[in-house]
Amino acid sequence: MKASKIAYRPIGLVLGATSGMIAGVAFKQAWKMIGHDDDAPDATDEHRTWKEVLIAAALQGAIFAVVKAAVDRGGAATTRRITGTWPG
Repeated sequence: MKASKIAYRPIGLVLGATSGMIAGVAFKQAWKMIGHDDDAPDATDEHRTWKEVLIAAALQGAIFAVVKAAVDRGGAATTRRITGTWPG
């Protein structure tokens, strides 16, 4: 295993946790604008429709994936600038 990949592991863990928090905040804001409600529906909430639950889940997944990819890519690019090698 390359040294840059080993060195990147703890950074990757921190970036992963950070991206999760950022994605959570972004989803809550997006849901407030789209769903006109402060709380996103839970899959087991019997007062919410299937459509509402599935749209919320799809939106949450999409936001999480985009934020995670952006943060991971930025971390890898920064690692390359610092070490001269790509951590992947």
